[in-house]
Amino acid sequence: MFGVSRQVYYRARKTAQKKQQRAQKVLELVEAIRQRLPKLGTRKLYHMLKDQLSVLGVGRDALFRILRANHLLIKPSRQYHTTTMSHHRFRKHKNLIEDLNVDAPEQVWVSDITYLGDRDRPAYLALVTDAYSKVIMGYDVSDTLATAGSLRALKMAIKARQWPLQPVVYPIVQTAIKEH
Repeated sequence: MFGVSRQVYYRARKTAQKKQQRAQKVLELVEAIRQRLPKLGTRKLYHMLKDQLSVLGVGRDALFRILRANHLLIKPSRQYHTTTMSHHRFRKHKNLIEDLNVDAPEQVWVSDITYLGDRDRPAYLALVTDAYSKVIMGYDVSDTLATAGSLRALKMAIKARQWPLQPVVYPIVQTAIKEH
């Protein structure tokens, strides 16, 4: 009637029942561990249950599928530090190169300071990058946010220039700087 033989129909039902039973056994194993360690991720869970899962014929991907189907995957919490506070009372300068067409290397450099390490031993990486080629022209790693680190990165970038006679920033920007 459904275009499937009786044998195929009953075999599919039996297979589905076996998969449900296997998934139920896996969920019992997982629940026993999750009661002690509720935030344990699936990869670590797999390594803890590897022997028991192999007896059931469940691999890593099948474990992921079973936990996903039962909404038991743990979403990892992001590990990052907030180091930028943009809502401050200080003057924010206008973007002077907004309309500038950068079409060759060493026309415009951009710089940034990023946080490395942990709270116990902080480190700060100052970078000077060419806006056109994205090449890092200068860098410095220091243990403070003092301006000396940024200046060392800038001096390194000046030494690394390939076309030292060309201006780094076009006269439009230089004129705007002189006006302030």
